[in-house]
Amino acid sequence: MKNPEQSEVQISPSAVDAFRKSLRGQLIEPGDPQYEAARKVYNGMIDKRPRMVARCADVADVMACVNFARDNGLLLAIRGGGHNGAGLGTCDNGLVVDLSPMKGIRIDPVAGTARVEAGCIQRDVDHATHAFGLAVPAGVISTTGISGLTLGGGHGYLTRKYGLTIDNLLEADLVLADGRFVTANERENPDLFWAIRGGGGNFGVVTSLLFKAHPVHTVYAGLSFWGLDQAREVLRWHRRFITEASEDLYGYPAFLPVPPIPLFPQELHRRPVYAVVWCYIGDMDKAEEVFAPIRSFAPPLFEHIGPMPFPALQSMFDPLIPPGLQWYWRGDFVGELSDEAIDVHLEYAAKIPTTGSQMHLYPISGAANRVAEADTAFSYREASWSMVIVGVDPDPANKELITNWVRSYWQALQPYSLGAGYVNFLMDEGQQRVERTYRGNYPRLAEIKRKYDPHNLFRVNQNIRPAG
Repeated sequence: MKNPEQSEVQISPSAVDAFRKSLRGQLIEPGDPQYEAARKVYNGMIDKRPRMVARCADVADVMACVNFARDNGLLLAIRGGGHNGAGLGTCDNGLVVDLSPMKGIRIDPVAGTARVEAGCIQRDVDHATHAFGLAVPAGVISTTGISGLTLGGGHGYLTRKYGLTIDNLLEADLVLADGRFVTANERENPDLFWAIRGGGGNFGVVTSLLFKAHPVHTVYAGLSFWGLDQAREVLRWHRRFITEASEDLYGYPAFLPVPPIPLFPQELHRRPVYAVVWCYIGDMDKAEEVFAPIRSFAPPLFEHIGPMPFPALQSMFDPLIPPGLQWYWRGDFVGELSDEAIDVHLEYAAKIPTTGSQMHLYPISGAANRVAEADTAFSYREASWSMVIVGVDPDPANKELITNWVRSYWQALQPYSLGAGYVNFLMDEGQQRVERTYRGNYPRLAEIKRKYDPHNLFRVNQNIRPAG
C-alpha cells in the first residue's frame, strides 16, 4: 500500500503557474533540464523524486513556498546544504525548498559577529570570517550546510574552546508554518530561540543566523596514524589526555583505511589505522611544546601536522568525500570510553568494509559541557564524545555491505553508550530514538511545536510531534 504522504497531490496548472510567477528564484519540475541535478542530495543512497524544487532567492520566496505547500497539502522538505545523512533535504511528491542560492554573509569585525544566510555552507562562512581573523565554531567538513548543522547542535574543531555552534548563535530569522516572518533571540520569541538550538528544523524555515565569531586564524593542525597493533594503548592514553589538555587543543580519534592519495606513503594505502585529527588554536610559539607529549608517548607511523590557515583544515578532507557517494551512518553519545568499548572498536576496525568507511569520536568536553541541559534543546551536555560510524562507498552494489557493518558495529557498542545520539547523525531509527535524543527536553519541545507548527507542516526531519 502506498504511503499517503507519498501520494501525488493534485494541483491545477494555473495554481502552479501563479506560484512560479510569485518567485524571484527558480521553480523546477520533472521534465525540466535541471530536474535530475536539483533533486539530488549529498548522500547518493537517497533517491527521491519531489513534485517540484523551488530554488529560493530570498525570504519572500521562502514565505511563498511555505504558504503554497500548506494551502495545497504538499509535503514540504527544507534543504540547506543537503548534507543530511538520512536525506531529509528532499522528499517524494512534495515541494523541496532549496535555500542554496541564499548565500549572503556580513561580518561585523567590531562586534565580532557573522550574519549568515541559510544557503551557506561551512566553506562560505570560513572564507568570510577568515579575512577578519575570525571563525564561527562549526563542523569538520567545509561542504556541510551551516543551517542544518547549527539546528542540530554543531560540534567540531572549536568545540572544546568555544562550545557548540548553538552556544554561539545569537539569533535567527525564520518563516513559520503560517507564513509569518519572525526573529528569535533571547528577547524576541525566546521559547522558539530555545527550541531551535538543537531541535532541528521542526519549528520553521531558518533564513538567516547571527553568530558570535572568535579570534581564530592560523592553527597548528593535521593528523597522525598509528597501526592497529598500537591502537588500544594510544586510545586509552588519548581518552585521558584530551580531557586534561588545554582547551586550545582538539583531537578526534578515528579508525579508517588510509586513503590512497599522494599525501600518504604508498605502503600505508588502504591499511586500517588508528588516526587522530588535531587542531591547536593557541599560541603558535607553544605548539611544539603542546605536541611533545603526543609524539613521545607512542611514535606514529605517519604524521602530517603543522601551521595552516583554519579554512585549510576545515576543507582538508573534502576531496575524499565528494557528493554522490553511498552513505550510511549511526551515532551515539558516549560518557566514559571504557576498555570494553575500545575492544569493540578494534574488532570492527579490523574489518572495515570499504576504503571510505570509518569511525570518529568527536570530543565534546570543555566549553560544551559548561552549558546546562535545560538551557538549550541539545540535552546531552554531560557527554564526553559524540561518536559516528559511517559506511561510505561509490558503488550502489555495496549498499548492503556498508549498512550491515555500520549497524552491527553500532549495536555492539550499545552497552557502552549513553543511549542516544547527535540528532544530525540519526538515520531511519524511529520516533522513540528521537525522543531519547531530547530526553527531559522533549515535552517542552512538543509544546513549542504545538504553538508554532500545530499541524506538523515541518515533518520531513527527525520529527518532534506537536503536543496533544
